[in-house]
Amino acid sequence: MPVILATDLIVYFLVAMTIYFVIRARSDGTVKAAWNELRRNRLAMVSMFFLALYLGVAVMDCVRWRDPVLDADREVSRSETSGAVIYSPQALSLLDRAASKIRLNTEKTYSSPFSDHLFTKESIEMPDGRAVRDYPGLKYPGSHWLGTDKVGNDVFFIALKGVRTGIVIGAGTTIIIVPFAIFFGVIAGYYGGFTDDIVQYIYTTLSSIPGVLLIVAFMLLFGSSGYQGGLLSHRETFLGFFVPNERLFWLCLILGITSWTDLCRLIRGETLKLRELEYVQASKAFGVTSPGIIYRHIVPNVMHLVLITFVLQFSGLVLAEAVLSYIGIGVGPEMGSWGNMINTARLELSREPVVWWNLFGSFLFMFALVLPANIFGDAVRDALDPRLRYR
Repeated sequence: MPVILATDLIVYFLVAMTIYFVIRARSDGTVKAAWNELRRNRLAMVSMFFLALYLGVAVMDCVRWRDPVLDADREVSRSETSGAVIYSPQALSLLDRAASKIRLNTEKTYSSPFSDHLFTKESIEMPDGRAVRDYPGLKYPGSHWLGTDKVGNDVFFIALKGVRTGIVIGAGTTIIIVPFAIFFGVIAGYYGGFTDDIVQYIYTTLSSIPGVLLIVAFMLLFGSSGYQGGLLSHRETFLGFFVPNERLFWLCLILGITSWTDLCRLIRGETLKLRELEYVQASKAFGVTSPGIIYRHIVPNVMHLVLITFVLQFSGLVLAEAVLSYIGIGVGPEMGSWGNMINTARLELSREPVVWWNLFGSFLFMFALVLPANIFGDAVRDALDPRLRYR
């Protein structure tokens, strides 16, 4: 039985947009010219490889299904009343199944990266009956690249599960931000007057509310009852396979509502300048309607601000999710998250000796996503700038 979460649609949308731009890059036009410019930038190509790798992992973690429950005779179990197939409450993704070896190869407790023994000493009974304090050997020595956590789970697999959360938070929230900011910023800057006053009042009011307090209040109202990872119940699914009420989706929504004001202010200021330029005035003189001018002249000339803000917001929101999960209002504890890993590492760093690999794993995966996103975004911005392309 397939299972689709509300936030899976965000990842599917990213894949569709990627395919769209790949097709556009094969035809003539601005996208093809930008792609030819990007191909000359080796650092941008390396960054794109890392981003594609992360997106591939997120897609694998979004394709999931529940297996039917088998009885003692290894046959599919069915309901006694309706005869319907009984499915397991645990929905395993393609990533879970592909990495089943490291997912299931658990140890007793902490072990350091590539170690062959546990991190803490235990009383071991020797063959001659003596009890000594030593480090017990691992069941799977040398197979845990980033060590194991307190309950023996592989830290590398936990960090892999956080990739989908980071992609969803960064991309999903930005997808919510951009339409709001473009619409309100352009109409406020172009029409001015009463419309401008209303838009300014809206984003000034939102900006005056402390963001963390608004997020906490919203998550307590809407996000406390949503799906937070782990086992699925029949009440959480719609039509048997779709999960509309998800805590991560509500987190994306409130982050988008509280984060569009800065971009709206930038677009409004740029629109105020653009509407006074000669080609806009010439379009008005030739009788072009206001929606036509906005579509043909205003929106294309503010897209550089949108692109730069998209990249910066994506990186900032990935880090924001880590902070929110760290303080307990992010994703649920059963959902893979780099913020949950940092929250776990908070207590581990006070141990003696220090358990450092949970923090290192989350830092490494966040660094490998945020840095390529910034580099690739800067390269795309330069490739789309005609003044730089034809210099």
